[in-house]
Amino acid sequence: MQSKRRWMVGGIVFLLLLFALEVITTVRQESLTWDEGDHIFAGYMSWKTHDYGLNPEHPPLVKLLATIPLLHLPLRVPPDQHRFFKGEAYFDGRDMLFGNGPEYGVETLTFRVRMFAGLIALLLAVVVFLTSQEMFGPGAGFLSLALLVFEPNVIAHSALVTTDVAVSCFMLVTVYAFYRYAKQPSWGRLVVAGLSAGLALASKHSAVLIAPMLVVLVGCEVAFRFPENGEERETLAHRGVRMLVGLVAIALIGVVVLWAFYGFRYRARPAGMTLAPTLAEYVTPLRATEAKGILLLARLRMLPESYLYGLADVRAMANGMPSFFFGKVYLHGVWFYFPCVLAIKSTIGFIGLVLAAGTACIAAKVRRWREILFVLVPVAVYLWTAMTSNLNIGARHILPVYVFLCVFAGASWAWARRPGGGYNRAGIGVVGVLLVAHTFSSARTYPYYMAYSNEMWGGPEHTYKHLTDSNADWAQQLIEVRQYLQKRGVKECWFVYFAQPLIDFRGYGIPCQPLPAFDSISVDAVYDVPPVIKGPVLISAGDWTGFEFGSEVLNPYRAFKDVKPSGMIGYGVLVYDGEFAVPLASAYAHVQRSAALLKEKKVDAALTEAQQGVAIAPDAVQTQVALGDVLKAAGRGSEANAAYSRALAVVATMEPGARESWTEKVRKKMSA
Repeated sequence: MQSKRRWMVGGIVFLLLLFALEVITTVRQESLTWDEGDHIFAGYMSWKTHDYGLNPEHPPLVKLLATIPLLHLPLRVPPDQHRFFKGEAYFDGRDMLFGNGPEYGVETLTFRVRMFAGLIALLLAVVVFLTSQEMFGPGAGFLSLALLVFEPNVIAHSALVTTDVAVSCFMLVTVYAFYRYAKQPSWGRLVVAGLSAGLALASKHSAVLIAPMLVVLVGCEVAFRFPENGEERETLAHRGVRMLVGLVAIALIGVVVLWAFYGFRYRARPAGMTLAPTLAEYVTPLRATEAKGILLLARLRMLPESYLYGLADVRAMANGMPSFFFGKVYLHGVWFYFPCVLAIKSTIGFIGLVLAAGTACIAAKVRRWREILFVLVPVAVYLWTAMTSNLNIGARHILPVYVFLCVFAGASWAWARRPGGGYNRAGIGVVGVLLVAHTFSSARTYPYYMAYSNEMWGGPEHTYKHLTDSNADWAQQLIEVRQYLQKRGVKECWFVYFAQPLIDFRGYGIPCQPLPAFDSISVDAVYDVPPVIKGPVLISAGDWTGFEFGSEVLNPYRAFKDVKPSGMIGYGVLVYDGEFAVPLASAYAHVQRSAALLKEKKVDAALTEAQQGVAIAPDAVQTQVALGDVLKAAGRGSEANAAYSRALAVVATMEPGARESWTEKVRKKMSA
């Protein structure tokens, strides 16, 4: 028995060290991802100035932890330019991370903060083992840990300065602690559950889903008896009261912990500084009940202003943004997105072990119904909420589902045990084959875990054709791009990059000229591009899909989909050699200048720019709408309506959803 225990401990230590090695070597090869600069700057300023208004859409825990190694460095920090909070934090984060070289270059700073953020991933691995082994036995615990260590979606996000791993970790800790309290009540276990709930709330706003999870689990505890655990018999009323008191205690402790991360201060920004727009203005796009609820919490000072502001932002985002799915652009999300993401971005071995655990429950080889409920109720609540949201931009948004399923899959170890004791060789063989398949499929993707998809969908090299954003391309490939270009000796090239200019690829030593993309246009970055360009042309997978525009018709680079790329970098950047016509990309500079000049009431100059845009790309919605806007401002209504009509003819070719939205938008311009 002692020897078996030593082997188990040795195996656990080995897996944890392997997990740390995977994570460290992976993020060492990745550039800043989309949101990290924003998080890093906000966390640093929270430490230095106690300003929680720079990145209120995310709570402070991960930001504060990750930026600890930066606090003693003499970093140059850009001054506050009083922009909209998202632009302020993104651009100031870029300027801080790229503006302290060569001693503290962007790669050095990024690696330092990621190592601290990665500590939560190691805690998560330990908690997965502890939860599974207590619920389903030591063999199950080891199996669950092995699954997590090689789970590609978990590895991809483990050390990034983002919120998904942290909320997954502390959600699991909360449910695990509450499970232990349900089995054997004690104030200590209740306090642990409350503290972990507070840490979850301080990690990500989706942690509010802990509330319905625990409510459902309390209902199960009251409704069912679980005699297999041997707890004392209680009356229904006594048990109900005890569980409700437990919920109240967890909520109170959790809220206190959340307030602690904001310094027990309601105001988001230090004295003399305010959020712009105000919270009352920011909740305007929300549903009436949502807006009233948030404002009521604000009036009562029940939660910090920054947290409420972020909650409003999360709800606004969840109400819809464009997505890309199975080669099609959708104006909003679709309910079946996340179930399909699970099928595409889970290894076949992982899926097999989850199904094996399910069949073990159905076949009554696993009779631990309390444990099954404590694992699957959180999965159901989180997945249902994600499916009813219109935010379809990545498997990371259901990372807690993966974590709880790792615990549940450990129950498949029941097939390896005989009812009367001993081991079932056939069962061990099946479980072993599925675990090896999971491990091999994940390992072959190293270090490009972000783009993982299983073999049934063509593997990671084809992920970008099915899914986009953080499923494949979250702007993490710049180090790999630089190495690729250096190896080929490329000195001149064009690059449409998913995060430009929020992350400037030239700061990584990439010699390309930038091409316009949705986000560069959104922040008024103007790039002059000739109508015909010569390769190499590099296109981020996120820009190749063009999903952010909301319609394939609006994508300046859709013609590249008919051309076979000559290479692919990191499964997320496509390379094209040759000569290519990019009329809409070229016309965008004129469209942007036209809009800027029109704001300044320089109608004649704006008209010249709009006409130049139309001359380059006459069949584009964007150029015709820009021309119509200038002609309308010039009082030339019939000519403006003619331009709008030409735009509507192109709008008629859009996908459902986008077609109706753009038709309404253009007709409003015509009727004004």
